[in-house]
Amino acid sequence: MYAQFSMADKLPDVKHAINFQKCLILGNSMMLISFIIISLSITITFVFDDYFVMSVQIIAHIATIIFAGALKLGYVLRCVALHGFGNKNF
Repeated sequence: MYAQFSMADKLPDVKHAINFQKCLILGNSMMLISFIIISLSITITFVFDDYFVMSVQIIAHIATIIFAGALKLGYVLRCVALHGFGNKNF
């Protein structure tokens, strides 16, 4: 079995398994970090907007868009890794 956030002790017997493992770790990490930043950005933008100046709100709006793209890129990396390990359902 492969690990989700760290290098596994034993990898599946597929060609380039170490590269797929690194891809899986990177994709999962990107998704987690992006989700946290998107959540903070949305909170700053819509929930606590009275407590932040306009420039911070603009940065939060931009960060929401940028990190939504990073979240999608992380998901693609995860799908590539899982497909390399032989999974057909994501």
